[in-house]
Formats: sequence, structure tokens, C-alpha cells
Amino acid sequence: MDDTILEVKDLSVAFGSNRVVQNINYTLRRGRTLGIVGESGSGKSVSSLALMGLLPKTASVSGSVRLGNTDLLALDEDGFRAIRGHRISMIFQEPMTSLNPVQKCGAQVLEMLNAHPDNTPSPIPPKQRVIELFREVLLPRPEKIFDSYPHEISGGQKQRVMIAMALINHPDIIIADEPTTALDVTVQKTILELLVSLQQKHGIGIIFITHDLGVIAQIADDIMVMYRGKVVEQGPADQILHHPRQPYTQGLLACRPPLDSHPRRLPTVEEFLNAKNNRPPHSPLTPSQPLSPLTPPLPHSPLSPLISVRDLSVTYTLKRNLFGHPLQTLKGVDGVSFDIFEGETLGLVGESGCGKTTLGRAMLRLIDHSDGSLSYRGRSLDTLSPHEMRALRPKLQIIFQDPYSSLNPRITIGDAIAEPLRVHRKALTAKTEALQSQLPADDLVRDLMQQVGLSPDWYSRYPHELSGGQRQRVCIARALILRPELVVCDESVSALDVSVQAQVLNLLNDLKEHYRFTYLFITHDLSVVHYMADRILVMQKGKVVESGTPDDLFRNPQTDYTRSLLDAIPRII
Repeated sequence: MDDTILEVKDLSVAFGSNRVVQNINYTLRRGRTLGIVGESGSGKSVSSLALMGLLPKTASVSGSVRLGNTDLLALDEDGFRAIRGHRISMIFQEPMTSLNPVQKCGAQVLEMLNAHPDNTPSPIPPKQRVIELFREVLLPRPEKIFDSYPHEISGGQKQRVMIAMALINHPDIIIADEPTTALDVTVQKTILELLVSLQQKHGIGIIFITHDLGVIAQIADDIMVMYRGKVVEQGPADQILHHPRQPYTQGLLACRPPLDSHPRRLPTVEEFLNAKNNRPPHSPLTPSQPLSPLTPPLPHSPLSPLISVRDLSVTYTLKRNLFGHPLQTLKGVDGVSFDIFEGETLGLVGESGCGKTTLGRAMLRLIDHSDGSLSYRGRSLDTLSPHEMRALRPKLQIIFQDPYSSLNPRITIGDAIAEPLRVHRKALTAKTEALQSQLPADDLVRDLMQQVGLSPDWYSRYPHELSGGQRQRVCIARALILRPELVVCDESVSALDVSVQAQVLNLLNDLKEHYRFTYLFITHDLSVVHYMADRILVMQKGKVVESGTPDDLFRNPQTDYTRSLLDAIPRII
């Protein structure tokens, strides 16, 4: 009996004369998972959006895509509407922008359920079905999240709402477009196990798109590697992961941060391909000229903390009475103390919702803390007025987690990167002004764009014209343009594929070494923090439960919680 549920032949997608997907072929069988990997812009997501009829009208799609007896490319909009969410569901890459901000999370999942009323009737009320599914995808307080708006929950929790939305109608096929990118390793492992169990229970076919080859190794039966719209290699997962034939696939595997060693630099795919093809090395991150620092490098002083945090707590009010007095509170950060020294990278890891991002923002006075104290170079930050804090902002910068919502869609990326120079011009010293006058602002921006892997010719492009990874590089450039002393990197490489991730991690380390930057590196990717950090703090439920050097923590974890995080790291075995 043929168990094929989807057959794709010669699928091509073009926008005008630009062919972004070229003649790809694959077969998806019931109960199996096809992993699609490749760099940002390789055509992974576009080829899958074509299956759902979600490409813009300007796209030209050709080839054959058969779902059972249905030719998907022959369907009109009504035909696609009957299939979406019912026979094929999609878990989108970016939950921050995929969820409706003015609609509660539970209502959005109910909407998907109500869109297909002809499904098999269930004795369980619809609301209860959604809450049970929220519980199944490990959402905390599912009843509360059912009545919460997207902005009231964390990024990882938003992603789990998206996964629940895709699963609610028990589809034949799930297209998972980077479904675990925003999740910490323990929840990621649980979600992968959940998808596998649902697949085995219902015979679901899964198309799993990701840049994380460790994740692919955990879930995929077959792998298809894409590069610039073409399939360069495909076959059984074991063959692709352990015996890759193509240099591009070998490069993708080589640029993952290793857990058993600590190289000074990570190889990139381009460098790997150049070495294989005996071409001279070239990196898109090489600046056209040395970039002058807007502030002179500081002398390294490992004994004096740059910033000190003492007994810091951040309390959220969940419920108030009629007179505005708190009835129910939640401590996002609970009595945390540590120092960050000049020129070091302090890693901060933990599960989604443990308080990592809240702690980073409280350190920069972007949100208020309820207890404890903050000091910068021995100067208390707690008593500074908004005007005094603004004068200090050029030295304290943050790279936000979500590159979509942290960029203004109405201004070009060049103007977005240059904006901190204009905003903080009065706070810059006379010496800094003299340095700046040697290199005009536009040239500073273009040079920095090249350093972070963006073409200077893109200065006048808008955010919607860039991929998620490219937008994240804009955010990194914007944070670094003032040459701050402390940079809070809040999941700053989570949106990047492994090749660009290697480029950006190398860049951050190069800038740290040259300009004596200090980083608070917040991430859920333990392989990345092992490579980047000089010290690591492990957070659980708002508290720091363990700290130490990367080697000490990875080789000899002291708490069960840290051991569970390490055990959940996806590995290629």
C-alpha cells in the first residue's frame, strides 16, 4: 500500500525574472519527517508557502504538488481555505508577528477550530479542548494563557500557542517553519518529542524547516539541503549528517559551535567552500576600512566590575482590586546578585520565562526593579533621573530578541542604524565628536553594515525587504554604532542560520577583543553560550541556581536543573 501523502515535482517559484526556487522534487510519506535545511534565503520557507497558497500574487509558481488526489497548484483561494489548517497546517517561523496582538491567545486557537466545523465532533467543549492542548504543549497556567494577549506571554510561550494552533484540527501534514527557534532546549526537546508522538499516533507527515542541524538530527527521517533555491543534496538523515557528499553540506555541519572544544574562531560556510575549492579566503564581514571607535578602547581591569547587581528583584502585578492595590503578584526576578567585569562575556541561560530577559532589561533601567540595587562603575543607577540616565545610554546598549518588532518599518535600515548617533549627539564627548568628524555618519553606517554582513548598497532598503536574519544583523549594527561599554545581547543570534550565526559570533568576539566590549549574553542555545561566555549564570524561576566557567558547568554540573538543560542539547550522534 502506497503511504505517500504529498508528492512535489519540479516545483519552481519566481518573482518577476528572479527564480527563488528551482525545480525541487521530494515525496512525503505518512508518519515520516522530511527535514529541509539551508541558509537564510535558500528558498526553504518560500517553497513551503507555495504548498499552502500563501505566496503573494506577484509570485509565479510552476510544477506539480499533489496532496492525495488534489493538485494544490490548481486550487483557487476557496480551495486553499478548505485545506489550510485542516489537511495541512503550518507552524510559522515568527510567533511575535504571526499572532494577532488584539485577540486573546485562546480565541485565536478557537478560531482555527471553528473554521472547520465539519471535523469529527468531540464530546469535549471547544474551550476545554484548547486548554488541554495548551497543557499538552507545556504552556504554564493554560487557563490563564487562554485569556491572555500575546504581549502578556514570553516569546517561547507564543511559539507554543502557534504549535497548538497547528495541531488543533489533527492535520495530515504539518509544515514546521523553524518551530523551536524561540524555545529553550528543554522545551524544544519536549516539543520535538510531542511532534513525534502525535505523528506516530495520527500518521502525520511533517516537513520540518530549520537551520539547526542538531534539531534535524533528532526528528528527521530524510533531509533535503537547499542552497540558492536549488536542492544540492538529499537522502536519509543518517547519510546526510554523517557522510555528506557536497562541500556546502559539509560546511553547514562544520560551522556549528562545538561542545567538546573551544576554537578561537568558528569556520563559516563561505570559508569552508573556498578552502575546498582552493579559492582565496574572503569574508563578507571584512570592512572596507578600519572602523574608528566612537569611544577609545578602555584599559582592561579584570578586578573592577563594570556593573554590579545586588539582590535585584522585579515584581509584576497580575491582579488588582477595585482601588488599584495588588492582589496577586509574580516575581520575574528574585534576589539576583552578580558582577560583570570589563571585557568579559557573561552568559545567562535558563528556560523560557525564567527571568533572563527581564533581568537584562532591568539592568539597563528599561523596566523598573522593585528591590535591590544597580551600580555602573561604582555609580548607583537607582537614583539617576531620566535625563541623567539618557546621558548614560550610549554606554549601555541592547540587541533585542525580536528583529521584526524592534525595527521601525517606516525608516530605512541605514537610517535605523544611524539613529543612535543623532539621538545621542549631545551626550557624545568633544573627543568623540572629533573622531566622528573624521568619518561621516553615512560612512560609519555603511562600514558597520559591511562588518555585520550587510551590503552597504542596502542602506535605503526597508525592513520588510530583508529576511529575519538580515534584520537581526541590522539590530546588531544599531546597538554597536556608538561603541558602547556594555551590550546586552538578548537572543541576538537565535534568528540566524548556523552559517550567519558563526559569522556574527566571530564578529562579536572580534569587536570585544578590539574595543574591549563587555557582553551580557542571554540565550537558550547552550552550544552558543559555551563558545561565547567567560562565565555562565544559570537561572530558574527568577533565581540564579548555579554559576561557573563553561567547562566547569558542562563537565560537572552541580544541580539537577543544569543537568537537565545539558541533557536536552540536540546533538548529532
